[in-house]
Amino acid sequence: MEMKNRVAVITGGSGGIGRAMAKAFLDEGARSVVLADLDKAAVQAAASEIGCDGVACDVIDEQQIVDLVEHTQNRHGPIDLFCSNAGASVEGVLTDAANEIWQKQWELHVMSHLYAARAVLPSMIARNEGYLLNTASAAGLLAAIGSGPYTVTKAAAVKLAEFLSITHADDGIKVSVLCPQGVNTAMAPRSLGNGQTDGIIEADQLAQVVVEALREERFHVLPHPEVETYVRRKGDDIDRWLSGMRRLRQRSLEG
Repeated sequence: MEMKNRVAVITGGSGGIGRAMAKAFLDEGARSVVLADLDKAAVQAAASEIGCDGVACDVIDEQQIVDLVEHTQNRHGPIDLFCSNAGASVEGVLTDAANEIWQKQWELHVMSHLYAARAVLPSMIARNEGYLLNTASAAGLLAAIGSGPYTVTKAAAVKLAEFLSITHADDGIKVSVLCPQGVNTAMAPRSLGNGQTDGIIEADQLAQVVVEALREERFHVLPHPEVETYVRRKGDDIDRWLSGMRRLRQRSLEG
């Protein structure tokens, strides 16, 4: 997909990855971009700064996603690209992460993508054209040692994107899943010493990778290309990969 003359919606759009993607899409000639985020003042300020539309939306509330889609269609026309991008990191592994944390991560990282697909797919299917870009994480393909809820729900986000692609490709729907490691945003890892990332990149660098991936209609969008190698190694020998991850975890605990 080329972004010229397209209409895009981006959740989690007031800063970081979402804001950078909006700017990149506008630079590519997008007709309209709608930023959505929980904080109304922040998202409207970001939208005003880069020259697009900004609306408040809590992505774990399905009706608010429906309202976001209707707002965009009524004001800007049919949606060509929906970027379900909102997310948040948490600490905790298994027993030390409360049920409420697991549930909130599930709603934010999985159900929000499902709500977006439910809301926007009917109009896309009617046109036999549309694109879903869901933000997951390299943790969803591999693992984030310090957070069970984040890793598990991001893995589910990847699987949901796969399922959407399988189910709706014949309807003219394209799907990509964005799986970065460290990005210089509020969610960036606090340290690089435990194998969390192959380097912190800037959000605008990531946005350019997204533009290129959309143009080529690649499913995996990997701003850190090393991730593809790790995924292949994991697939080739899962027992060896798990052993390596256990060693990495132990070094992290000792460090």
